[in-house]
Amino acid sequence: MPPKQPSDVKHPYEECPTVADLSESELLARIFPRLNSSPSVLLGPGDDAALVAVPDGRALISIDTQTQDQDFRLEWNNGYRTTGYDVGWKSAAQNLSDINAMGGTATSLVVSLTMPPATSVEWVEDFADGLTAGIIGLGVPDCSVAGGDLGRGREIAVTVAVVGTLAGRAPVLRSGAKPGDVVAVAGTLGRAAAGLALLESDVTLTDLSAEQRALLDSQCRPLPPLAAGPLAARSGVTAMMDISDGLLRDGGRLAAASDVILDFDVLALKTHALPLEPAAALLGVDSMPWVLGGGEDHGLLATFPAGIQLPQGFTAIGSVQAVVQSQGSGVRIAGQAADTVGWDHFAD
Repeated sequence: MPPKQPSDVKHPYEECPTVADLSESELLARIFPRLNSSPSVLLGPGDDAALVAVPDGRALISIDTQTQDQDFRLEWNNGYRTTGYDVGWKSAAQNLSDINAMGGTATSLVVSLTMPPATSVEWVEDFADGLTAGIIGLGVPDCSVAGGDLGRGREIAVTVAVVGTLAGRAPVLRSGAKPGDVVAVAGTLGRAAAGLALLESDVTLTDLSAEQRALLDSQCRPLPPLAAGPLAARSGVTAMMDISDGLLRDGGRLAAASDVILDFDVLALKTHALPLEPAAALLGVDSMPWVLGGGEDHGLLATFPAGIQLPQGFTAIGSVQAVVQSQGSGVRIAGQAADTVGWDHFAD
């Protein structure tokens, strides 16, 4: 299923029937045909519970929520209108990424969708399309939606629980980094944060270049490197996590779990900041805070033993150092203490 184009000027759901015009059964009848099937789901939507296969005998499980006006806006300051497709894709991406960070592969999702009665039926259909397109487009065709729940609320809220498999391997934890390891990342840094800044700016969509418009996609439809997690697990990775709240904040969490210091290389970070400079110049800001504090690209932060060849998709950005007694664990940039910027659900 090819990605739909983002909405800009025309509102995508004007003059469409709303969910209040349909019964729950009628709405589900529009959703179910839009969901893909997979061998891991033995009994899918339609009964009180789903039945999923767990061939490994163990299951990874994670859960995440997106809430309107907290995690996304239906209409942004620059005129961009968030589609159901956007929210569906991102719901898939952020949950699949959590399984990826453990070195596993997602096998099934359970989705709870709460929405106001005035929500367009087409928005819901687009949401289901975005979920399916995200799963398939991100490279996990053997994963599918096993079931879920529909509810009524004051705003749109999506909660997804994801189940995954390790295929017999040990899980990759945050706590395995050792002094002397190489710190590496897979995926991009700062693109989603740059896209968010553009969405919240006064620069209208028509004034953005194609390159700058692509940053909006990085925020609304992120592309986590889902092949990288299992590959890293097979390649000797010592610790790994999803970068969902920013490189420094999440790096601090990995450092604390491993009781080490992560020291990032300035030149390596600037390599990630360079492609963001046209957007930064447009807004009159520095691009480096996006690299350090933006997390919704859902890349991977990992550590590997020194001397081994990094697996495909990973690039080195620093080193792991032993804790100095007077300092404790944490993150550094070129040996200097770094302010822990990033997203905090309750402070921001």
